[in-house]
Amino acid sequence: MISSSFCPPRPHHPKRPDPPRISWPPSFYTTSRDTTLSGLSIGLVAPRRHLEFGRGLRWPNNLGVVVVDTLVLRLVVPTAAVGLALVAEAQGWGLFNAFAVPGWLAVIASVILLDLHAVPVPWRLRRMHHADLGFDVSTGLRFHPIEILLSMVIKLTVVAALGAPALGVLLFEVLLNATSMFNHGNVRMPERLDRVLRWIVVTPDMQRVHHSATPRETNGNFGFNLAWWDRLSVPIARSRRRGTTR
Repeated sequence: MISSSFCPPRPHHPKRPDPPRISWPPSFYTTSRDTTLSGLSIGLVAPRRHLEFGRGLRWPNNLGVVVVDTLVLRLVVPTAAVGLALVAEAQGWGLFNAFAVPGWLAVIASVILLDLHAVPVPWRLRRMHHADLGFDVSTGLRFHPIEILLSMVIKLTVVAALGAPALGVLLFEVLLNATSMFNHGNVRMPERLDRVLRWIVVTPDMQRVHHSATPRETNGNFGFNLAWWDRLSVPIARSRRRGTTR
């Protein structure tokens, strides 16, 4: 006699693995890390100039500044620019959202406009970047923590005012990290290639002019990534076209 409480065993179905969690922005910090390591490696293999002060003295100091800058940003401004762009899009903030600018145009305009940094920074803060005893990829990481904080506040303000799409802000952030490592790199580059690239992006030889002891050249740097903004300043544009390095 079979008990009425007997139930046949249920077929076993293997549990599906949970989908991977993707943080926003995807691979941004990985990209920044890999770009920095690549820049350091290239500068070791094909240096542009001999550095009077060795890496053993400069790199620990410059990389230590990066740690401090990162802690300051995480504690004081926890909302990243990309996160604010998502909020602005959801709330309809900013110029692009008010005038229903096409998405592709808003992305391109955001990358270009965010690249302009004509806002003056007090020299007491800015000189930390210019006081490096050498010029290589680690110089592109050396900024005063207060300058980094001010730059982030300005960037967040511009993102909200423009209503910049998150994709445009993400592309700008990745380009900013990549080109900062590139144009501060102590890398030997063929002269012909340099002439072509400097029509679009800031090359290492162009960036060295920005680190000149001549004030009109030091104060003529208007773009993070794009060389177009620097042509607003005639003296520095001429010296950079000549390939002046100091």
